[in-house]
Amino acid sequence: MKIIDAHIHFSHIESFHHTAGNLSMIDYSEKGYEKEFTEAGVVFSIAMGLREIEGGEGFPDRAPSTPMGIDLATRIPRGMAVCQGVNPYRLEKEDLERLERELLKPETAGIKIYLGYYPFYAYDKVYGPVYELATAYNLPVVFHTGDTYSERGLLKYAHPLTIDETAVANRNVTFVMAHFGDPWMLDAAEVVYKNRNVYADLSGLIVGEEQEAGRIRNTPHFFDHFKHALAFCDNYDKLIFGTDWPLVRVQPYVDFIRAHIPHDHHEDVFYNTALRVFPKIRPLLPDQS
Repeated sequence: MKIIDAHIHFSHIESFHHTAGNLSMIDYSEKGYEKEFTEAGVVFSIAMGLREIEGGEGFPDRAPSTPMGIDLATRIPRGMAVCQGVNPYRLEKEDLERLERELLKPETAGIKIYLGYYPFYAYDKVYGPVYELATAYNLPVVFHTGDTYSERGLLKYAHPLTIDETAVANRNVTFVMAHFGDPWMLDAAEVVYKNRNVYADLSGLIVGEEQEAGRIRNTPHFFDHFKHALAFCDNYDKLIFGTDWPLVRVQPYVDFIRAHIPHDHHEDVFYNTALRVFPKIRPLLPDQS
């Protein structure tokens, strides 16, 4: 089975390095990325652009300019594209011009907005010019939704129901709710079900190494809300596989998602839907013949 991981990280973020070294036990480097993803059969990945300033406040950091790219290596590895990150505190004319230049590059697959980490709702007018660019270049916008991986985040801004208003006002933009709104998955499922232009990725539901992933996966009732949301939504061609690497090892996470998705829908969730939502990645895919 071919796999596209539509949600990873590849930036020098202190909390990611800490998680990789102490929780998921991952080699969070270009070499580690290539080895782990190859072994798991992942043929392509999409990295969420993110930056923090050395010696600054740490992510969520108000200082980095828009767009926020990736910087774990000096180049974008083969088999990877980027969703350029948006800092709502840095959306002046020059920032938007830089963002537009990045959107023109073949390796830019979309735009990432960090709801909850930054205290702005998806429908805030500050993001209006970003949605205009997404429309102009036919690129999807990925929102962080649900729990934040920082206690400095504010959850009300990341609730999935806030995406409904944005989706209705911007019908020509494709939106992706990262993490399926976890833990508000039933609300996220309703937003996906109602809005033809809203999808969800299934990344970031487990944090840790293989043994920890197994313990969480097998804890009674831990994922009842996930199963409920999947059954309610019943729209597997609008769900996209992602891991949130380096927060979790790739292969155990592939196994976890595979176990929750009916076999007939594996090709859509693990591969086909990502191609529809992120059309610019198609020419970058390795030859699978």
